[in-house]
Amino acid sequence: MTADLSWLPEPPLDFAARLAAAEALPDAQAWDALVALSRTRLDPARTNRLDRIVERRFPAGSPSGPAVRLALLGSSTLAHLAAGIRVGALRRDLRLIVSEGAYGQYRQEIDGAHLRALRPDVVLLAVDSADLLGPGDPAAGPEAASIADALDRLRSLWARARAAHGCTVIQQALLPTALPLMGSNEHRMPGSLAARTARLNAALRNAAAEDGVDLLALDDAVARWGLDTWHDPALWLRARQAVTPAAGPLYGDLVARLVGARLGRSAKALVLDLDDTLWGGTIGEDGLAGLVVGQGSAAGESFLALQSYARDLAHRGIVLAICSKNDPDLARRPFAEHPDMLLQLSDFAVVVANWDDKATNLRRIAGELRLGLDALVFVDDNPFERALVREHLPMVAVPEVPDEPALVARCLSDAGYFEAVTLTDEDRGRARAYARDGARRILGSTDLAATLAGLGMRLVGRPFDALGLPRIVQLVNKTNQFNLTTRRLREAEAAALIEDPAALTLQLRLTDRLGDNGVIAVAIGRLAGDDLVIETWLMSCRVIGRRVEEGTLAVLAAEAARRGARRLVGIFRPSGRNGMVADLYPRLGFTADAPGPDGEGRWVLDLAAYAPPADLPMVVEAG
Repeated sequence: MTADLSWLPEPPLDFAARLAAAEALPDAQAWDALVALSRTRLDPARTNRLDRIVERRFPAGSPSGPAVRLALLGSSTLAHLAAGIRVGALRRDLRLIVSEGAYGQYRQEIDGAHLRALRPDVVLLAVDSADLLGPGDPAAGPEAASIADALDRLRSLWARARAAHGCTVIQQALLPTALPLMGSNEHRMPGSLAARTARLNAALRNAAAEDGVDLLALDDAVARWGLDTWHDPALWLRARQAVTPAAGPLYGDLVARLVGARLGRSAKALVLDLDDTLWGGTIGEDGLAGLVVGQGSAAGESFLALQSYARDLAHRGIVLAICSKNDPDLARRPFAEHPDMLLQLSDFAVVVANWDDKATNLRRIAGELRLGLDALVFVDDNPFERALVREHLPMVAVPEVPDEPALVARCLSDAGYFEAVTLTDEDRGRARAYARDGARRILGSTDLAATLAGLGMRLVGRPFDALGLPRIVQLVNKTNQFNLTTRRLREAEAAALIEDPAALTLQLRLTDRLGDNGVIAVAIGRLAGDDLVIETWLMSCRVIGRRVEEGTLAVLAAEAARRGARRLVGIFRPSGRNGMVADLYPRLGFTADAPGPDGEGRWVLDLAAYAPPADLPMVVEAG
């Protein structure tokens, strides 16, 4: 078994020529071409070649946005891992600048002057067990194992990093490289390094969750791919490389998943083909009785395994959709009539079954879900369909699923498309909420205004509070389309706003007669003389079309006036993803002002002349 990027397609045969051609293109085209090359199964050599081009062509940032700064600190040699981390970020349309700490100097450098000057967005701590735990005495009892002391030292490092930089912290789990002395019963020798490593890794999870630290679970990766794919004792002794260079691309992808999850680059929807993907056989040819799914056969249980995995993803907030070349009535029939179908039509937010090409249908699905195409993962057993979608919609994630249906769910899991670092109540209810949105769209298909008026919507805005911080930070960092400035927010920064008297903060919750949509919008403003400047305004795309932006403005205007402001000043910064709100401020009655720095759009609203629309189809409250 090798630790390669098995879910990605093979790189093109003319990889080197495409790399050279990409470097010569204009900025935006060059970036897109390099991103496309990163989304193939790169070995370490190709990873390094691609990384060198990106470093040379985009040293400080990219057309997709400003660079993210990551500090790589630890007790072993880490330089060989930086390229894989940067290319893993590129795969997620992120430019990542990696700063490597000096060998073994993580304790001194974590809040030192050099790192303070860099002001990292992320600090990654990669510490080996011998350095953190010491050799110890294998014969000693559990009281001498000092797990608590080691954990306290780590927590101190996390706190120092956050105090110095206000950054996200990623803690790498310890690689289980120590040789066992008692084999399967190593836990009965608690003083051994292998036993202490296992105990500390177990304790790390609770500590990281309590302290808001993200865990890079290398111990889980070892369990999945095997220790030999991650660690070479010879390279450890010769070069102090805890992670072997051969595993560099996968290591980098695991790190980039965590960074991307914090910045909203994880996928939000799983789109599934039907025939020979969700069940065996073809409903149009084999009929209901000829489909293979369910208990009683290995093949049937294999397809059921994918359905089970998809259902579990839905329970943690991933939206499900169907994209099938099929007669629409036949496509729905197995869900209603086959006794062994685990998933039901009600589990899917959108069902598209027709004879159009799948790229066209995926655009429809993204539009129905009000998600960007880059939020979709498309699973299809047919290599032609996969290739077609990759060619026409390169922003859609299309895993190279194996021919064996029993392995498809594992392929999706290995790919890490749905990586998450938090789980909120809104996440748990998101799939159901999207299904309700489908019902709302059906209700409103003939008379939208009447439907909105009949939904009984209530929009409640209240200031940031400690209870709402996880959802607020998640929404700020994951929302790309309805986001006026795409400013990101660290949890420490969000917490500081609660106590900032000059800041106006709003988290807005929307409810209606069909259910609670949760916190769906965030706004942050700051008083500047007679103006309240809206620094951040974003909204979940799920509620677009329901006039929530008008309700949000009503709350903003009331709160600004209450604080003595005479004008609202709105800022728009184009990001390449937020074109849908480029005209939001003029649509809401703002007038153009002189452009701000870097050409940002600025718009003003005279609060004395503002009144909420009389036909606003919701009750608006400021908590």
